[in-house]
Amino acid sequence: MNYIKRPHYLDFLRRHRDRPIIKVVSGVRRAGKSVLFQLYKEELLATGVDEDQIIFINFEDLSYYDLRHFQTLFAYIKDQLVSKKTYYIFLDEIQYVEKFELVADSLFILANVDLYLT
Repeated sequence: MNYIKRPHYLDFLRRHRDRPIIKVVSGVRRAGKSVLFQLYKEELLATGVDEDQIIFINFEDLSYYDLRHFQTLFAYIKDQLVSKKTYYIFLDEIQYVEKFELVADSLFILANVDLYLT
């Protein structure tokens, strides 16, 4: 599949990698936010980040429907944080999660989490 390169947005993600802020990408539907995250995930892997350090959840995918409750989602993610390595967490279309801001806040305060939201 061909993607439109978005160097400005990818550069933003690169510059803010591992910084203590929540990275939020917003925009109109079908604008390429999810693709941007996929491209960035590929970059992380290419720079030596292990696959198990990346948690990518797209809430438009019905496979993740059961994670739309904030406590369930937080427990699911927390169970995967098994080492002190940095985990890159991508929560795509987070607005589908009830009380998502509680999840974001709880993940943000963890020292080994780099959080990305759409």
